Amino acid sequence: MIIGLGSSIVALVIGAALSFICARTDAPWRRFIFFIGIAPTFIPALVGALAWSLLASPSSGYLNVLLRDIGINVTINVYSLLGMIFVLGIFYAPYVFMLLHSSLAMMNADLEEAASLHGAGLFRMFRTVTLPLSLPALMGAGILVFALTMENFPVAAVLGNPANIDTLPTYIYRLMGSAPVQANQAAGVAVLLTTGLVVVTAIQQWIVGRRRFTTLTGKGNRPRQIPLRGMRWPATIFALIYFGLSMVLPLTALTLAATQRSPYLNKTSQLFEAGALTFNRIAEVVQTQGFQTSLMNSLIVSIGAALLGTMVAFGNSYVRYRTTSRLGGFIQQLATAPLAIPSIVLGMGLLWFWLSLPLPIYGTLFILIFAITAVTLPQGFNSISASMLQLHSDLEDSAVMLGAKRIRAILNVTVPLMRVGIVSTILLLLMLAMRELSASLFLFTSETRILSILVFDAFENGQTTVAAATSVVYILVIAVLAILTQVIGSREKKHQAAVEASTNTL
Repeated sequence: MIIGLGSSIVALVIGAALSFICARTDAPWRRFIFFIGIAPTFIPALVGALAWSLLASPSSGYLNVLLRDIGINVTINVYSLLGMIFVLGIFYAPYVFMLLHSSLAMMNADLEEAASLHGAGLFRMFRTVTLPLSLPALMGAGILVFALTMENFPVAAVLGNPANIDTLPTYIYRLMGSAPVQANQAAGVAVLLTTGLVVVTAIQQWIVGRRRFTTLTGKGNRPRQIPLRGMRWPATIFALIYFGLSMVLPLTALTLAATQRSPYLNKTSQLFEAGALTFNRIAEVVQTQGFQTSLMNSLIVSIGAALLGTMVAFGNSYVRYRTTSRLGGFIQQLATAPLAIPSIVLGMGLLWFWLSLPLPIYGTLFILIFAITAVTLPQGFNSISASMLQLHSDLEDSAVMLGAKRIRAILNVTVPLMRVGIVSTILLLLMLAMRELSASLFLFTSETRILSILVFDAFENGQTTVAAATSVVYILVIAVLAILTQVIGSREKKHQAAVEASTNTL
């Protein structure tokens, strides 16, 4: 509870500030600030926690070594409640940023202008007008981040275990890893955690659905940048500091740990000695059979989960929004239910479920595909539904009236028209699947390890430098996927625009 509440507050403050600076102000470099707001989503939570353990370990963290070298008698200890709150807060702030940015960008500026004309200063206007208008999105984002941090396993495992700090997910993992396995106790804790998150998620949905403030009307919206005057550059500097804490420092620490010739560091000057840094360890990691197998497994599982998840999401969304079936609402609830089920609990449930069936699924990549598909289904459903709601059913119904069967109308009309949304959903789920760890913890074998498991195993076995080297390559793989996502998404949008233009011409 302490970690969940604390990290939610940190994420809310950072995410809300960044979204306000980016969407509503005249601060410099706003396009770069938008990138700053979403950039940490490219770093898996496990890798981020590993990076900060390298940076702020009390004995040998890079920051502590640097502080000792310059004579500052201060020790930063990331292996603490405050350390875990800080790391979770900075890596979950992008969720708040993405949820609030669109809300602030769509907000009508008339009320803010009225407050300014009546003498309100910048901070008073923000406190009495902007903040209350964005309160529904802010509260929804805060409760969502609370639920996500409560179920987070990687950060708690990497930063909490050295300090003997247990959270419910790490406690479940420890019970399942004990000898003998305490499965009943783990199941009891899992039920309690899931029940709590179901309640929290229900409250979040109720708040978002009940509190709606209309600020964009038929009279049109007049976008207005709020002048920050003397606070323009301090606002941008705030964003740059966050970028340094969430991206620059972690990536630097991972690179240094992966390229250090010696794993021991007493002074920062050692890093600048001749031959102190080498890429041999990264090359050795890439050439190992274990890494190559894990990389191939990750690609197979991610692509399989993305394709399967998109098909399931499309079917669910179609029943919900294109048919009159009474099951539509129930299917929507099922599709979004995994939001309230911790990933580690879902993985444990899938383990027991498939072991109880006479099907040889356990020990194969299929069980990992099923698990990750279940975890990412809510995001896939919401993405597909957004595209389906923008497409009217008239064209599909016209095809049916002209003699086509419904399935043919869907494949020849609806799917091509939703091409951009479908491709975007596949790419989104591909990115999410590459980052997943918790759902796979109880489902992998020595032959079905994926990259996230490989990093976690190396860290668990005390091979920090190997974990860092693997993490560097892991991030590069995710970066390549992110670039491909942007390129393919851009091409699909251009293709869609060309199709619409030719249709309008006809």
